[in-house]
Amino acid sequence: MSMKQTARDFCEACDGGKGWEVCRQWCSDGATFSVQADALTELTTLASYTDWAKGLLTPMPDARAEFKSIAVDDDTNRALVYGVFHASHTVDAGNGEPTGNSVSSDYVYVLDFDGPKITHMTKIWNDGHALAQLGWT
Repeated sequence: MSMKQTARDFCEACDGGKGWEVCRQWCSDGATFSVQADALTELTTLASYTDWAKGLLTPMPDARAEFKSIAVDDDTNRALVYGVFHASHTVDAGNGEPTGNSVSSDYVYVLDFDGPKITHMTKIWNDGHALAQLGWT
């Protein structure tokens, strides 16, 4: 399977709320995660991030990712996935009444590969902007 196809399959599963149970098939054991966004600073593994993403579907069951572009750099064994996250807060997930607000938030995943497996993912995302759209700040 190509790096591009692996990136696509992983990101579709991750952002589709499949969690680590499904996403692990494309990742190495101990795959790491990093982000410069306050909402996710405690997450350091890809397992924890994919399960966090799965949890987003509880308060926002209509969540979906629109993948705009996938680029592969064979020289660095890296794939970049640009997407837009769309959702509306319509369900009380134990953190308060639904705001009814919607979000449309740009982000980029930078996926590092070792052979066919993802070893690290960096998420580039403006969490403050996204949380404000949802009325969560």
